[in-house]
Amino acid sequence: MRGKRSKQYRKLMHAYALTFHFRAPYQVLLSSTIIRDAARFKMQLGSMLSNTLHGEIKPMITQCCIRHLYNAVPEPGHEADKERWIEVAKSAERRRCGHHELETPLSEEECIRSVVDAKGSGTNKHRYVVATQEREVRAAMREVAGVPLIYINRSVMVLEPMAERSAEVREAEEKGKVRAGLKARRGAEAGGVKRKAEEEEGEEGEDEGAQEEAAAPKKKKARGPKGPNPLSVKKPKKENQEKSAGKKVEEERSVLRKAAKQDPQAADKAVKAEVAVGEGGASADGASGKRKRRRKPKESGDAASALKAEVGDEE
Repeated sequence: MRGKRSKQYRKLMHAYALTFHFRAPYQVLLSSTIIRDAARFKMQLGSMLSNTLHGEIKPMITQCCIRHLYNAVPEPGHEADKERWIEVAKSAERRRCGHHELETPLSEEECIRSVVDAKGSGTNKHRYVVATQEREVRAAMREVAGVPLIYINRSVMVLEPMAERSAEVREAEEKGKVRAGLKARRGAEAGGVKRKAEEEEGEEGEDEGAQEEAAAPKKKKARGPKGPNPLSVKKPKKENQEKSAGKKVEEERSVLRKAAKQDPQAADKAVKAEVAVGEGGASADGASGKRKRRRKPKESGDAASALKAEVGDEE
């Protein structure tokens, strides 16, 4: 098979698959005439059908067609061909048409039409592919939508183009898809217009708010030296100051305790010395004309009294 023809057949079967839902393995109804011509041209019918349809096949034959093969008379000198016909027919799956009870089989046209379109609705319900050499059968099958037709022409297997009835069904289905797409698009556009109007209203509201803000008088910032960054300024450590004062008091107390142990009168001397120093400072200040009064530190006085009490207890 040439490449151009093979490409055409592949596209054609793809169209049947999209519109009429054909799928592999394809069910091929064989007539007695195509079996006889394939044997005459020495063609391998199964492989040729598979190459033409571009997929696996499931060959089938009706009971009437088999009876026609048995009743056929071969040409003189070709009696062995009849055995080949019957072998090919037996290798195919038997399709029960219900005409086996008749004394004489129905014509292939009537039998195949009753199998393909049993109810006369003009549709190929079971998705059969018809392979026949009889023109009457092909003409009858063109009236049924979605029936691929195959025949042999001078030892070449041909797949017919899509019939008018099938093409009309395909075109109607494509138009329905286009209409559905247009409806969906219109609905989306309507929703988009509505959203756009809402967005424009929101933008207008924002513009009005911006205009009102622009019309309002702006507050002038006070100019001058800026203060230090509050994050870079160290905070006063109150707890550390209190701790340092407490430590100093404890150190003074420890010094006085040691001195009181060595000399019991040390505490009294220290107190008197502080008093004398305070009086001397006051007289000096008075002579200079400036009078200052120094207060005794409460902590030291408390410490001295505490030391006196401790010394008395020890004695």
